[in-house]
Amino acid sequence: MMSTKTATEACLGVIMLDTLFPRPPGDIGSPVTWARAGIPVRFITVPGASARRVVMAQDPALLGPFVEAARSLAGQGARLITTSCGFLAGWQAELQAAVDVPVITSSLLQCARLPTPGIVTFDAASLHAGLLQRAGVPAGTPVEGLRPGCELQSRILADDTALDLRQASDDVVEAAMRLVARHPEVQHLVLECTNMPPYRAAVAQATGRPVHDLESWLLEIWRQQRAEN
Repeated sequence: MMSTKTATEACLGVIMLDTLFPRPPGDIGSPVTWARAGIPVRFITVPGASARRVVMAQDPALLGPFVEAARSLAGQGARLITTSCGFLAGWQAELQAAVDVPVITSSLLQCARLPTPGIVTFDAASLHAGLLQRAGVPAGTPVEGLRPGCELQSRILADDTALDLRQASDDVVEAAMRLVARHPEVQHLVLECTNMPPYRAAVAQATGRPVHDLESWLLEIWRQQRAEN
């Protein structure tokens, strides 16, 4: 039987979409991402929360289950809660109101603290102005999405169990290069998608700009929490 101490050990809580696609190290939903950083983690999956329902439909019927997942993680000892999809920034206020521990739904929340940011997103067509506003993204922040139907996007939307990691990296780099070509004034790149951190270094090398994503931000916040406690 699990001891009370283990059951309530401080951990990172990750609310997961209901998916099967590969999650290489760096992906928010990969256990390896947190094991290599020495961070205890608990995952909880919201049944039926497919990428299509969360990203494209932004189905309001899923809000209740996501709130319950956040409460469950907080009850299991999570001292910081995040999600496995950047589009959940639209529910940042509701998820934070549900628990007494910090909730960081999305890398998009970083845009407000960065000078002249630009966003690389999984799906530009679905990242509408209302969602950006709820995430506190400054008005006029440039957005560039993955090419529709590319390897990374198509595999995730199909919930395929195969993924060409080299091509996925090229897909993210291509979108980032389009962003800086169209908006050379951009100083910082923000990767919206929680599946993009594995390609952060490639994007930084190709664009010559600092790259921010959810993995690196959560590591920073976790370390700050531990230093304060």
